[in-house]
This record gives sequence, structure tokens and C-alpha cells, in this order.
Amino acid sequence: MSAAFGARLSAVVAERGPLCVGIDPHRELLLSWGLTDDVDGLRRFTDAVVDALAGSVAVLKPQSAFYERHGSRGLAVLEDAVAAARSAGALVLLDAKRGDIGSTMAGYAAVLEPGHPLHVDALTVSPYLGPDSLQPAVDAAQRHGGGLYVLARTSNPDAGTFQHAVVEGRSVAQAVVDTVCRWNGPASRSWGAELGACGVVVGATLPELDVDLTGVGGSVLAPGLGAQGGTPEDLRRLFGDTQAVVPTVSRDVLAAGPDVPGLRSAAARWAHALQR
Repeated sequence: MSAAFGARLSAVVAERGPLCVGIDPHRELLLSWGLTDDVDGLRRFTDAVVDALAGSVAVLKPQSAFYERHGSRGLAVLEDAVAAARSAGALVLLDAKRGDIGSTMAGYAAVLEPGHPLHVDALTVSPYLGPDSLQPAVDAAQRHGGGLYVLARTSNPDAGTFQHAVVEGRSVAQAVVDTVCRWNGPASRSWGAELGACGVVVGATLPELDVDLTGVGGSVLAPGLGAQGGTPEDLRRLFGDTQAVVPTVSRDVLAAGPDVPGLRSAAARWAHALQR
């Protein structure tokens, strides 16, 4: 077993800062880089991003769907990218939002196992089949030193339709946070070796923080910076200075490609902004 995900994340953030950059090779972005929307373009795009950023940012977050749409050859590109990024010192969070039950969930969580062709540090998961549905993923994370980020209070416009629903006196979003707290146990909510392996996804563009993260025991993945409107000031407004937050930016960095120095400069600007 490798060191626990919480400890690895704290260590890389101490060295590099907390920035997470999404790798989202959708068709429009490939074309804007002057690449073809095929496996060759996908590989060129991915290689450039990994070459530019894996040695300097804390976390890279490839979106699985953009590789899956190219079939097995696309997944081969993703496998190579994950291995290269981890070798360069970045943690890799696979953004796949898996959610199922029993042996199927265990199959999805196999990417947390050392030796898997797509071995990643952490995985995003959806809890809406109930807490027990994610138990195989929690078990895999604990067994192999991996991490999970559970969708809790996302910032897409209609998220509140489900996440604000009240069940037994609390919102669904709060029930998710409380469940993650239970999985983590007496873990810290700030950067340190005791940070829990399970985190929550809470959007950086929320008008207000309407869930209580006090006892979450893990880190918060906060997508939405840049093109979606989120700012470093929003992070401080929502989460304060004590919560362990992994802020995520994608388009504002990826738009600087295909030039590798341009990608590095864009990521460095965000890293600097997050330090203020």
C-alpha cells in the first residue's frame, strides 16, 4: 500500500500549491489548437498538457468521457497520460463520476488498485444511489491508499433540484457531506498528514455555502474557476482560510495551448493568484 491519499495530497500541495488543472479534450478545444478530432489529435493534446504541467501542478484531472468517446484507442491515450503524469510527480484525479452498486461499483473502483492499467490517485463518484452504493469504492480507497471525491453541492444551474431536497431534516447535499465525514472518521479538515481520503465536490461559483463542511474530515474539490466565473476571492468567501481546498481550473489554462510555455504560464498565473 502506498501512503494514504490525504497524506500524499497534503505533501504535493505543500510543495506545489493546491492548483488542480482539468484535462478536457473536447472537440472544440482540439480544433482550436489546430488538431484533428481523432485519436492522433487527442494524443497530441494530452501529451502537450502533461508535458507542460505534470512537473509543476499538484493535481491533474482528466475527464474520462473525452477519452472514452474515442474508444479503446482513446483509453490507451489516457492510460499513457496517467502514468506519465504520476511519474512527473502530479497526483491524478480521474473525473469519471462513477456511481453504481455492488460488484459494478467495485469494478469502477479498480482504477485505485496498483497494477491497474489506469491506476490513478483518486476518482470522482456520484452518491445518488445511496451511501451503501459507494462502499466498494470506499473500501478500495482505504485498502490501496486512494482517494474519492463525492459529488455534494455542485454549481451547475439546476443542481439544487435534487441537492436542496430535504430528507429527515437536512438537505441531500448535507447528507452527502455527513456521510463523507463518517467515512473519514476523526480526520483533519485542513492540510496535514491526517487529512482524510474522502473529499467532497463543492462548486466555487455558488452564491453562498449552503452546506456545513465543519466535520468533513477531507479536502474539497472546488471546480468552476476561470471561464465558469469562479475567482480566488470566491474560494475565500465560501471556504475561508482553514478548509483544505483543491481549486480546479480547466478552460482558462487549456486555452493557452498548444504552446507548452503558454500552458505553463497560464497555470503559473493561477497558482500565483491562489497564493494571495
